[in-house]
Amino acid sequence: MISSLLAAGGFVSPHVDYHALAPEIVLGGGICLVLLVDLFVSDSRRWILATLSGFVLLGAFLPVVTLGVIGSDVRPMFDGRYVIDNFSLVLKALFLLTGYVVVLLSTNEIQEGGYHKGEYYVMLLSSILGMVMMASSRDLISVFIALEFLSIPAYMMAAWRKRDLKSNEAGVKYYLLGVFASAVMLYGMSLLYGVTGSTKLVEIGKVVTGKGKFGGIEVMGIVFVIVGFAFKVSAVPFHTWAPDTYEGAPTPVTAFLSVASKAAGFVALVLLVYLAFPQAVDVYRPFFWVMAALTMTVGNVVALRQTNIVRLLAYSSISQGGFIMMPLVVAGSTRSAEASLRAIVVYLIIYAATNLGAFAVVIAVSRKTRSGEISSFGGLFSYAPGLTVLMTVFLASLAGIPPFGGWYAKFGVFNAVLSARSGWGYSIAVIGAVNAVIATAYYVTIMREMWMKPALDGDVTPVRVPGSIKAALAITGVATLLLGVLPGLIGHSGITGLAGAFGL
Repeated sequence: MISSLLAAGGFVSPHVDYHALAPEIVLGGGICLVLLVDLFVSDSRRWILATLSGFVLLGAFLPVVTLGVIGSDVRPMFDGRYVIDNFSLVLKALFLLTGYVVVLLSTNEIQEGGYHKGEYYVMLLSSILGMVMMASSRDLISVFIALEFLSIPAYMMAAWRKRDLKSNEAGVKYYLLGVFASAVMLYGMSLLYGVTGSTKLVEIGKVVTGKGKFGGIEVMGIVFVIVGFAFKVSAVPFHTWAPDTYEGAPTPVTAFLSVASKAAGFVALVLLVYLAFPQAVDVYRPFFWVMAALTMTVGNVVALRQTNIVRLLAYSSISQGGFIMMPLVVAGSTRSAEASLRAIVVYLIIYAATNLGAFAVVIAVSRKTRSGEISSFGGLFSYAPGLTVLMTVFLASLAGIPPFGGWYAKFGVFNAVLSARSGWGYSIAVIGAVNAVIATAYYVTIMREMWMKPALDGDVTPVRVPGSIKAALAITGVATLLLGVLPGLIGHSGITGLAGAFGL
């Protein structure tokens, strides 16, 4: 009856592929379930919420696997404004698995912190839902909604330690600068809509590329939108929130922001560059070149002076964002467009495993030392050899040292920019090579502290590592090693089919 009335009025019911939307549906249902269970669980049994959240994320991961096994067919919905393809499936898998590792890292810290547990996991799942939505969004409106969906919970999670002034400062800085960046981005989106008459990314691309030249409004729209997402990936000069937020937030939240939130920002930039601005090379290329060069250089140089390991990893995360941004400089080149897309996705996957592993070691060690100073890692090998070896693996991977995963990530980035055979590519490759050497210096400093310095205060009592953190270390350690020794594993997981999602 209702459908016939809608049809008579000219309304057509949109096609909904429930299998394709299953990850989002499972996450949405899981958020409601965790919130409901939290009302009826006593404080002594709130560990159930972490377990339940983990199962929700694994449950959402299952349809991603089945969709990948079925084939590489593109599944568009809502007039192509929400698309499930190889690109979105790979990124959804990354977000869900990253979220699962963060749940493992959070279990003991949240349980022992004396704060509300249920709300934390609801916020975490909500933010991951926004990231999953971002991977499939192909419209400015859905991109913006996904961005806010992932950002607003993150603001609250950064300030989760309500009685800690640093955590309060972290949340306020992240919130205020995040709102400002969202306003700039939204203004840029409104300019693009005013010029093109559409919010659909591919339609914007057709109009902008069809004119052959760019007016001031188009340039402002493109730049403002890029600036909004540059904040999300903590690119210089939009990085000022990151060090204080990373240091003040609970360490599992810091790990989440440095990996998942950064990856979501880069997903949005990739969608804009490849779909909305495919021919606006003269507009975005100089912008990305300057940001990539500054982000790598500033992040590495400031990291050299840090004494707190979380702040050091924060500046390391900033510099790693510069490396991920390098392929965007040459994304408009016909020679390197496909290689650039693949390099970005591969780097995000390897970086996620490596950085989460490094933060897992920091969490495990700080449970004993109650300190975030690099000096607290002194003599770690004498009383925690396993953690020392794992931290060395993760740091070596971040530095790009074979045979760990980071070398393959950096190889893909440099291969992409050099394959463009242009001055832009060669120049950013030189800057990247210099920064790769600089970054090795502060990673080696931490290694020297662990292997060669005496234990802090002579305390060599063993580190007690909770089971959940052991599981996180096992997952990230195995992934970091396998992706370096057998990089072909990524090629067989759907990465090779990414280019087809963008018509490359």
